[in-house]
Amino acid sequence: MNEALPGRLEHVHLIAIAGTGMGALAGLLHARGLRVTGSDRALYPPMSEMLARWGIPVAIGFEPGHLEPRPDLVVIGNAVRADNPEARAAIEAGLPIRSFPDALYQFAIADRHSVVVAGTHGKTTTASLLGAVLTGAGLDPSVLVGGVALDFDGPFRDGAGPHFVVEGDEYDTAFFDKTPKFLHYHPRTLLLTSVEFDHADIYRDLDHVKQAFRMLIHSLPAEGAIIAALDDEHVRDVIGGARCPVIGYGVDAGERGFRALDLSAGPDGTTFRVLRDERELGGATVPLYGRHNVANALGALATALTLGAPFAAAAAALARFRGVRRRQEVRGHARGVTVLDDFAHHPTAVRETVAAMHARFPGRRLVAVLEPRSNTSRRALFQQDFVTALAGAERAIIAVVPPEPLYSNTGAVSEYLDAKRLAADLQSRGVEAEAIDGVDAIVTRLAATCREGDVILVMSNGDFGGLWGKLLERLGGG
Repeated sequence: MNEALPGRLEHVHLIAIAGTGMGALAGLLHARGLRVTGSDRALYPPMSEMLARWGIPVAIGFEPGHLEPRPDLVVIGNAVRADNPEARAAIEAGLPIRSFPDALYQFAIADRHSVVVAGTHGKTTTASLLGAVLTGAGLDPSVLVGGVALDFDGPFRDGAGPHFVVEGDEYDTAFFDKTPKFLHYHPRTLLLTSVEFDHADIYRDLDHVKQAFRMLIHSLPAEGAIIAALDDEHVRDVIGGARCPVIGYGVDAGERGFRALDLSAGPDGTTFRVLRDERELGGATVPLYGRHNVANALGALATALTLGAPFAAAAAALARFRGVRRRQEVRGHARGVTVLDDFAHHPTAVRETVAAMHARFPGRRLVAVLEPRSNTSRRALFQQDFVTALAGAERAIIAVVPPEPLYSNTGAVSEYLDAKRLAADLQSRGVEAEAIDGVDAIVTRLAATCREGDVILVMSNGDFGGLWGKLLERLGGG
């Protein structure tokens, strides 16, 4: 669906505009002077706030009438199914159609040096880190991420420099294109953070995931570069056969590539030493916590230096990083309790986030509250992995998610995560744990049982019914 566009593009309509990537593209096109409209099933923060701030009108629901007046281009998000009435009407009317990644590449990346940040974990944070470091080093990049980067006051930055930094997802592109999204960005530089099994509705198993990443690796030109997290065994596996140079990075171990040593958590974040091929480059500080975030920061530094940034300027910019909304974000304090909001939903991300919060708040009781909401986390695939992931918390509450029908590439799903069994397994490990049905019930339970000094870590890849806000209001700090 690559129909020719009119000679002058003035009006772009996005179906499923409220997704993080689609909303960011809408904002970028709006900032470039185009008329942008969109539709979606519902709107949620933070993208609802961003779209409202930009003045982009959004129709709720999917109807053929939303295509009037006739747009010059329709961008269809990957959340849209083949039977979507608005998408079908656009196709039947012969309107020019693009998928999100194809539109982004055609209108923003094609004439730039494409820098793709890919991996199962850490993409949004690492791409935001890289964008902030390149900006601070004076390279004036363009950036687009799947979240609200506080350094850019939004999900994108439209710079004048030669580089375009984009978060590259392995999820499929659209109902009419089942190839991974990251292939459509045609990277010259690739930062690869991790490879694990995820997106069980798309991928059969880890080997299937690796096939997608191998396609990405093999797509890079010989004059390109891959900056790879070599601490990850699956990353080491997929980079074999790369046609371009591979530059490794990691924490502590190894001798070649970029290494972070002597990690130390303090009030300003985590400090560490940076080496390249056993040569000391200097010290660095990232205003984040946890070994995984140091690895993300190191990957961003390694990529920025590969692209020509001086170390001193890059390290100084790293220390000024302001973060990303919903990534270990402190939402408020009340009655001596600190409430945080985080996007973690995969067991590895949950485990690392729990460890990071212990480093950030030493000596305080950590209460982990998890909503297993994604298509993968709702299944029984990670039943035991979530036990390990949450075992680092002193207390855990798991939301009981209704077993609404799920489908994968092999058909209907029959096995679902058992929240009550997860809580029981955690109790057997000495963790105070319970499974609770309903956001209001969780808020009531937390408000009745939390103690002064508690750190409440709320984790979900959705809005979790506004749980953190309701809790702060109940505690008197909202």
